[in-house]
Amino acid sequence: MLAQETVLEKLREWMEELFEIAPEDVQLESNLASDLDVDSIDAIDLVVKIKELTGKQVNPEDFKNVRTVQDVVVVIQNMSAA
Repeated sequence: MLAQETVLEKLREWMEELFEIAPEDVQLESNLASDLDVDSIDAIDLVVKIKELTGKQVNPEDFKNVRTVQDVVVVIQNMSAA
């Protein structure tokens, strides 16, 4: 399983690269929609990055309840552990 800090750093890189969000704005408690302005279309780009990192297809059911950066971290950790 990937460490939380490792996953968070990777997410910060992706958020900056994909959405021009400053890395310091990407905190575990940040809400993807209200704090970071990540919408459902943006989430697709994020899912592609997650697949590249883990080598696995993201189950839409796993991503359905994702609201915060912490939620994304947990999904990635679970996928990397499986």
